[in-house]
Amino acid sequence: MNTYEAKQAARKAGYQAKAAQAERQADAAHAQAHDMAQAIPFGQPILVGHHSERGDRRYRGRIQQSYEKSFELQKKAEHYADKAAAVGKGGISSDDPQAIEKLKTRLASLQAWQDAMKKLNGVLRRHAKAEPETCISALVASGLVDDTRARELVKPDFMGRIGFAPYQLQNNNANIRRIAQRIKDLEKVADRPEFERSGPGYTYREDPQENRAMFLFDGKPAKETRDLLKRHGFRWSPTRSAWVRQLTGNAQWAAMDFMRALELAQRQQ
Repeated sequence: MNTYEAKQAARKAGYQAKAAQAERQADAAHAQAHDMAQAIPFGQPILVGHHSERGDRRYRGRIQQSYEKSFELQKKAEHYADKAAAVGKGGISSDDPQAIEKLKTRLASLQAWQDAMKKLNGVLRRHAKAEPETCISALVASGLVDDTRARELVKPDFMGRIGFAPYQLQNNNANIRRIAQRIKDLEKVADRPEFERSGPGYTYREDPQENRAMFLFDGKPAKETRDLLKRHGFRWSPTRSAWVRQLTGNAQWAAMDFMRALELAQRQQ
């Protein structure tokens, strides 16, 4: 497990702990409401006009509030459980130190599948006039698919086509180009040396290992400066004690533009 994966595991564990805590609180609130409700005889109405009416209404209101609190806490528990389940399911992150290697593996898989789809379509074209069973046998003999997948390929789609439709090859090819470009972009970032530049009250730093462009201030910047950082795409990171964004060409341009704007604002003061 690399550093990024360890952070992801810790993040998932944190969400799971929050979900468990909210679940416990929901159960406690529900149990409290249930116990309070047990004190009212089954079917007992509010005695309108009786001296007990006001207190009874307040008591029943607290029961309702406890049930509502239990419901809200249960929703909170489900929210954090969903967030925990989603950790690590968003594809290959550029922050992962092994992102380039993982993307290259993914790229090779997509390229192999593109070749396989073309070959299988070629097999079907060569047996275009043959019986379905003959086509299935030919597909299986190619070693690229099993019998179940071969039978799916010979079933006509809504347009009467068999095999892989053109859009399937086009979509896969688009993914190949996208991932190849991501690899190039990440390799450019990895080849960059660390860069640092200081200004009045701040330091700008580019860290290829962290894949972050960041501003570190001597103290809490003024609201106008914070708003300017946000407009340039930088967000406060408590773990780094810095204003950061992912290190890209756009981030570098935004950082330089922010520094120019900040220096201009300081000269005008």
